[in-house]
Amino acid sequence: MTKKLRPSGGYRKTCSFQTATIIYDATVWFCETFINSRSRTVDQMVQAARSGRQNIAEGSRAAATSSQTELRLVNVARASQEELLLDYEDFLRHRHGTQWAPDSPEAMAVRQVPQTFKRSRADQSDLSDLTDQERWKLYAPWLEHHDPAVRANALICLINQANFLLDQQIAALEAQFVEGGGYSEQLAAQRLAKRASRKRDPSDRSDPTDHIPDCPQCGKTMVLRTAKTGKNAGNQFWGCSAYPECKGTAEV
Repeated sequence: MTKKLRPSGGYRKTCSFQTATIIYDATVWFCETFINSRSRTVDQMVQAARSGRQNIAEGSRAAATSSQTELRLVNVARASQEELLLDYEDFLRHRHGTQWAPDSPEAMAVRQVPQTFKRSRADQSDLSDLTDQERWKLYAPWLEHHDPAVRANALICLINQANFLLDQQIAALEAQFVEGGGYSEQLAAQRLAKRASRKRDPSDRSDPTDHIPDCPQCGKTMVLRTAKTGKNAGNQFWGCSAYPECKGTAEV
């Protein structure tokens, strides 16, 4: 089987997707129980919770063909979670409810569920090894509470956790994109390496990407890249493979 240039999928085992799933399920049941079904808020909250989950999955699947699409979709997931966070904060404020402080005993109990579970397991397994139903049971004391304020506060804690995870994911994707380029650049590099291995005739100038130049500054092999900003945005150029240590460039 041919190996994919960039892996995709695997999102079901990520903490961000698993946390977003709990948030989505809990939001559906929260709205059914505590908010008038005819209120537009129900649709907005459920759709925001769904978007936070679905865009993580869609971004993971898009990773095989477009790092930019993956990054954009994960950012959409992050924005959706932020929107939902405000909805729960609004719910508490409009009903004169008290929002838990981040370091309060109540908030800490919710935030420490993963660590508490791991300490209780002799095999050192964590929440990612559980089914959705098993993970839900760990949070059920808060997410199935008769007091809507307890549910809302617990969900605020979970959304903040999801946002932290998504922020880390976005930072890693950005660094990966800067370091290795996007999918098109990686394809070009693979194509060039394949052609170089065949030792094609250097006099054949049918395609400028058939011939990999050396960096004019440090002498290392160059990589085909695409300008993202500035007057040359969208145009390809040769960039040093040692970037960011060396910023040598050459025209294609």
